[in-house]
Amino acid sequence: MSRAVSKGQPKPYRTVDIDGWEVLVGRSASDNDYLSLKVAKGRDTWLHVAGGTPGSHVVIRNETGGDPPREVLEQAAQLAAWYSKARGAPRVEVHYCKAADVSKERGAPAGQVRIKRFKKMKVTPSKLDT
Repeated sequence: MSRAVSKGQPKPYRTVDIDGWEVLVGRSASDNDYLSLKVAKGRDTWLHVAGGTPGSHVVIRNETGGDPPREVLEQAAQLAAWYSKARGAPRVEVHYCKAADVSKERGAPAGQVRIKRFKKMKVTPSKLDT
């Protein structure tokens, strides 16, 4: 999972600004691993669609460690739903937790992680205005 990003090479995640909060969206399964396990800090908020549905891992950067505002969390969840195989569903359940609660089992396929504690919300998939 050691991954160096060279100058001029695109980052392995998209960066979106939601009301001044930096939100990172993984681009592929291996990029999701890198984002969730190397880039995200323990205090950041991590999101992914529920039910084992393939999709991007989403991280809300959080320098203070407190919870992001509900509106920011909901919009980040909408992005997680949009960048998943559940994009066409009218409502999608998204799990979210502190990045510290995300881990990977030895030998698990790229993009597959385990979360210890999480909360859930239902949202309508949306790309927002990125």
